[in-house]
Amino acid sequence: MVTEQPVVIQSSRYTVMQTCEILGIHRNTLRRYTESGAIQLGIRKSTTKKFYLGSEILRFWQSHL
Repeated sequence: MVTEQPVVIQSSRYTVMQTCEILGIHRNTLRRYTESGAIQLGIRKSTTKKFYLGSEILRFWQSHL
């Protein structure tokens, strides 16, 4: 996990891979955090693509310092 606060736009949507790069974690680790409820996942209704909001990435990072 990165030690410096991630630079994200709070209202933007980030893909799974972008979120992993921002947080400095592997996608399997992100999946485990999502399944445990530590970070909230969004799903686009039209395409069923998964995403994470910038505000959620920041909230998660702050709670896992």
